[in-house]
Amino acid sequence: MDTDLIDLLKSVDTPTVCNAIEVAEGGRGFNRFTRGTMLCSAPEAGAMVGIARTAKISALAPPTEPAEVIKARRMDYYRYMSEGPRPAITVVEDLDYPNAIGAFWGEINTTLHKGFDLAGTLTNGVMRDLGDLPEGFPVVAGSIGPSHGYVHVKEIDTPVKIFGLDIHPGELVHADRHGALVIPDAVLPNLANAIRKLLETEMLVLGPAREPGFNFEKFQAAWTAFEKART
Repeated sequence: MDTDLIDLLKSVDTPTVCNAIEVAEGGRGFNRFTRGTMLCSAPEAGAMVGIARTAKISALAPPTEPAEVIKARRMDYYRYMSEGPRPAITVVEDLDYPNAIGAFWGEINTTLHKGFDLAGTLTNGVMRDLGDLPEGFPVVAGSIGPSHGYVHVKEIDTPVKIFGLDIHPGELVHADRHGALVIPDAVLPNLANAIRKLLETEMLVLGPAREPGFNFEKFQAAWTAFEKART
């Protein structure tokens, strides 16, 4: 993984990456992003970027499989999350959504995952212990709640769906307080240049708009330059 690209991706928000992907692809239409409002445990912490390590959980009802099977799968889950290339994030689908009640992501579990050198969590499920979660491990979740319910792991290393976004194990994910997206492999060689071009182009409008004396005439000139640069 290109560490310079990862550092650049971590320095910008998810909407910027979404726009930059369209710059790299040469047009609008990119659609591999979450739908709806998600919640972030550390909204000012910036973006998390990493390869998806995936799983599915459930918590509404007790597991029906034998206890030894559930315990063994839980250990397999943690082993899986501790392995693999880095940077990585854990992407966990709660199968109870939209009625999820099991807060898998509390102080203990987030601390364990941070200890495994994971960069954060993306889930449609529940988080809790806000204020006690470890720094440097953001959680972007579907809801906040107090209980862990009957939470147990159902699947490991399989495709998941988070707020309308299908994510496969090994795909590169960018997420922050706006939601998440999957970065297509095809744009990776051009993505850094696309991000820089996008930021430079935006300044054609943002720069004049932030200066004293900005008016409609200056807006017209700035917008003309902006439109020319982005087409």
